[in-house]
Amino acid sequence: MSGSGTDFDPIGIVIDWLDACRERRLEDLLSLYADQGTLDCCSGELFVGQAGLLCYWPAKLRGAIEAAFELDEVHPEPECVRLDYRDYNGSAVSTKFWFDAEGSI
Repeated sequence: MSGSGTDFDPIGIVIDWLDACRERRLEDLLSLYADQGTLDCCSGELFVGQAGLLCYWPAKLRGAIEAAFELDEVHPEPECVRLDYRDYNGSAVSTKFWFDAEGSI
């Protein structure tokens, strides 16, 4: 990311992602992903593209507890951004975000 010549703010996108999750805005959340964006779940499942993300996100957002999607820390790394936050059930998790040239996840 550093020195990549891009005009997007990766940390801002990660915060937008977290806000969309917290506010249960599925359409806004999905719009942050590239057409073939992937979500690699800790259970070993891989969700690819809009169809895959639609299999994963609606139930997570509907079932989220009140304290879900709270920010702990954001860490810029050389190739990605690491987000430490509370997932849909309030568990502490760490997720890495990689971006394409347009700034999509």
